[in-house]
Amino acid sequence: MKLAIFGSGKIVQEFLPITQDLPEIEVKAILGTKRSQEKTEKIQAEYGIDASYTDIDECLKSDAFDTVYVAVPNHLHYSFARKALEAGKHVICEKPFTLKHAELLELEKIALEKDLVLVEAITNQYLKNYQGIKEASQNIGKLKIIECNYSQYSSRYDAFKEGTILPAFNPKMGGGALMDINIYNIHLVVGLLGKPQKVQYYANIEREIDTSGMLMLDYGDVKVVCIGAKDSEATIRSTIQGTEGSVVVNGPTNTLDSYTTESLSGEKATFDHKDHPHRMFDEFKLFSQVIADKDMSFVKQQLEHSKIVMEIVETAINDAGIVLG
Repeated sequence: MKLAIFGSGKIVQEFLPITQDLPEIEVKAILGTKRSQEKTEKIQAEYGIDASYTDIDECLKSDAFDTVYVAVPNHLHYSFARKALEAGKHVICEKPFTLKHAELLELEKIALEKDLVLVEAITNQYLKNYQGIKEASQNIGKLKIIECNYSQYSSRYDAFKEGTILPAFNPKMGGGALMDINIYNIHLVVGLLGKPQKVQYYANIEREIDTSGMLMLDYGDVKVVCIGAKDSEATIRSTIQGTEGSVVVNGPTNTLDSYTTESLSGEKATFDHKDHPHRMFDEFKLFSQVIADKDMSFVKQQLEHSKIVMEIVETAINDAGIVLG
């Protein structure tokens, strides 16, 4: 994979160090804004990236890369991914894929017409622990209740309360608790159960954005609550309950640090399967192989998953009366 990175923020700086452990990935270019040019050029020098750009159209003219990692603010995902696809580049897009379900459908149409890989970078779907959690969930009887709680007091919340609206809490930029951290919970649940029958979102709204909220997903015999909070904090864990036992996911749903199984008789066992300590390693290793093999069946399968997530998100946002973008 010859890669161009769109963005220079926190997630990019988290990703770049693992590229030394992924020799199949060559980072050929990085795109930032004119305002962040100094930072972008510093990143370029630190990681030996061939070129840096501040103009997306100029960047996409280059033949030095075949794939774009879209890691810009949420509200720019759709437009940047679309430009990359139209330029004939494969696209790995950070979560949330887009702000609207219809936007994802448009991206899918372009990608499939051009026979290009289009996937969402959503860590939990590709972690070894997630495969273990899925298997363990099939051995606890009939599923009844799932509760996911990813609550982490945001370092930006105090400034937000005082009137400084940073991207994480800006509705026009696709901010808020649902789109930031609760979306990991949604992906975990959709990977287990697929599309729910009913969606409701009970959100705490300040300055027109959800600072925390409870997402209710009804699967008929299985009831799910996904809690995401940026205005308060609690022990971060998820619990999957069945008629014969439970599975507890220890830590956030974007890292899946480990998981513990417990039977009705009280027998407990904790598991941790990792190929690499970094949460983004597995997904990018697989994406590189998918692009090398042009595995479009995998792409279509993952797009179906992402479309369900986007349907849930859109229904929830509308249910809470939030306007994004």
